[in-house]
Amino acid sequence: MRIAVVGPTYPYKGGGAQHTTELAHRLAAAGHDVVIESWRAQYPSFLYPGRQTIDVPEGTPFPNTLRVLDWRRPDGWVRCGRRLRTADMVVLTVLSPVQVPAYLGILYGLRRAVPVTALCHNVLPHERKPYDEPLMKALLRRVDRVLAHSEQQAALARELAPAPVVVAGLPPHLPARSAGGGPTVVHNRLLFFGIVRPYKGLDLLLRALPEGIGLTVAGEFWGCLDQTRALIAELGIGDRVELRPGYVPAAEVPELFAKADALVLPYRSATASQNVWLAHEHGLPVIATRVGTLPDNVTDGVDGLLVEPGSVAALAEAIRRFYEPGEPERLRAGVKGVDPEPHWAAYVEALLS
Repeated sequence: MRIAVVGPTYPYKGGGAQHTTELAHRLAAAGHDVVIESWRAQYPSFLYPGRQTIDVPEGTPFPNTLRVLDWRRPDGWVRCGRRLRTADMVVLTVLSPVQVPAYLGILYGLRRAVPVTALCHNVLPHERKPYDEPLMKALLRRVDRVLAHSEQQAALARELAPAPVVVAGLPPHLPARSAGGGPTVVHNRLLFFGIVRPYKGLDLLLRALPEGIGLTVAGEFWGCLDQTRALIAELGIGDRVELRPGYVPAAEVPELFAKADALVLPYRSATASQNVWLAHEHGLPVIATRVGTLPDNVTDGVDGLLVEPGSVAALAEAIRRFYEPGEPERLRAGVKGVDPEPHWAAYVEALLS
């Protein structure tokens, strides 16, 4: 088939761009004629406070990519839709409701000439604004099908629109790979990795951090850096907490993970996340809350520990248990790297079914 995937790819960064790129490669490898319709300018800076692009690609860029979409040019959205009338299938990669106006312009240009799937990383954001639900309703009512990454997200999509919904677990698209292994050294240091937003629960982890244990926080802060620094000062743990604000390039990820004993995901809520797989790929056990798909990828007591969300006391107890004599070594021995092939085979099958 001739398949057009509309979404971010290099030089845009992050999991959404990595997923779009890997999906295009997988579809092409299956024999399809694939194009990525990507962005010259995706968001206004005030809507995306972090760095949007990178200089060095993470993985192999997809060769057949057009980078002409611009949030400032609605006429370009309609022209893109007209261009895609020759495709057999169009996939709209939905990362945020902010994309919806452009996608509605593309759908207007398509004039229902081609079946369209909305591939929703999140049907609605974790931290919602008043316009999010109306925008997503408008989009999902105009597509032929929705692909969601969990049953919970599928149920949310069904509440918003009558379009058929298929569920496929988010497959691995890891920016850096490592064999892990090697001698186990207990560093007495934990890692919090990725974009820092309130729903990810960094404040809970800071309050739960036991005496004698350090923490590295590496990732972009979305509007909460000053509050985080103030909380660290209030708790008197500045000598044990290292803040590394800013995007972490893929080349720096292995060294960052090598200096930690475990990755901690104290999320208050979640849908799907690559971070469990990323940690396991680098040989690290994971301490995570029981939200979203995190419990599906962490085997409690084998390659990590699971804890109920929203509780400082429960998280502190889990960290204490993790550092009982011999436990970091035992849990690390239980970690296995992920085989992406079966995950991607199922995902592509669900998308094309």
